Amino acid sequence: MSTTTDKVWAVGRPTIGTAVRLAGRTKVYGQDRVPLTGGLVIASNHFSWIDPAALGWACPRTIYYMAKIEAHRVPGLGQLIRAFGTFSVRRGESDREAVRMMREIVRNGWALGIFAEGTRQKSGVPGEVQPGAAMVALQENVPVIPIAIHGSEPGWRVGSPISLAWGEPILFEGLPKGGKGYKEASAILQAKIRELYDFLVEMHELGRPDAVPPR
Repeated sequence: MSTTTDKVWAVGRPTIGTAVRLAGRTKVYGQDRVPLTGGLVIASNHFSWIDPAALGWACPRTIYYMAKIEAHRVPGLGQLIRAFGTFSVRRGESDREAVRMMREIVRNGWALGIFAEGTRQKSGVPGEVQPGAAMVALQENVPVIPIAIHGSEPGWRVGSPISLAWGEPILFEGLPKGGKGYKEASAILQAKIRELYDFLVEMHELGRPDAVPPR
């Protein structure tokens, strides 16, 4: 699974990724914070269809995304996202196979990508973080790295700038592996994503200078 997917990403990053970078005049802050090896959960906010490609370009690692099963059923799109290692999840109901896959990905030392709110945010600001990212991190004892995206809010048009900011990896040591721990960890993650998002808003107001995002 990993070798084939890595090859697809090796082609996709300089092609699709470059197109997205140019379309969104994409700028990345804190990319050096991404661990290059080991199991990892990447947790991001989500506004637009362009977010997965922008995040993929901004990440130095292959990302195994989770996407709603409806996307997998779209002719052409389903085949494309599966080639990039994306697996399906049934939203709004228990999906044991998706949970098993998420845990297996990080257990194998790969990077799992989750849009932590569970769906696109039409309000134009980051929303409530769902427990999926925290659950995987706690159950498999791997870090979560928060990342915020700004500029792709509803109404984004080609040429409008998009920016991404990576936080520091978080290891939720000491929290229980259960509902209480997932809730506490998700609250921490939500606050971090919002802090990074607010940083990006400020950077856009200043003309996107080089800067170090909050830790």
